[in-house]
Amino acid sequence: MKIRTYVLSVAAGIFFLSAGTEKASLTEGYRPGDLAPGIKSLGTDADITFSNSSGCYTLLHFWAAYDAESRLKNVQLWNELNRGGWPQVKMVSVSMDKLTSIFTETVKTDKLEGTNQVHEELGERSEVYEKYGLKKGLRNFLIDNNGVIIATDVTPGRLSEMMSKRKN
Repeated sequence: MKIRTYVLSVAAGIFFLSAGTEKASLTEGYRPGDLAPGIKSLGTDADITFSNSSGCYTLLHFWAAYDAESRLKNVQLWNELNRGGWPQVKMVSVSMDKLTSIFTETVKTDKLEGTNQVHEELGERSEVYEKYGLKKGLRNFLIDNNGVIIATDVTPGRLSEMMSKRKN
């Protein structure tokens, strides 16, 4: 009888612990399934947060003028969003260039004036650089309206494919 009570108690304990596991696993980080860390104002009046009730996705892209691949992808992603006509996706591009003059001239040269470009002048020494694991390279994150990262390193083609699937 004692063994039966023990087994039932252990089974009940495991059931109750596993019931809360899904919610407990959401932690702030930079991998798919993690909550995207908020960003304190970078040349804007407000902090950047990703949770919203409008059902919009956020494409957060980190780039720098010194990193040709990230800079090119920045332009390509903006062009893809404009071509695709996806109002449910807003893009925020964060430049990690140390000099404001380089950031400003690059935005002009790449014809991105009027887009949502912000500058993190602390570059590799910034909190955002650390929180998003950018030591492994500049990259991007697709974030849902709950603030959860659903994809990383999105290419223009993959973005198009993902948004087309979500329309249906």
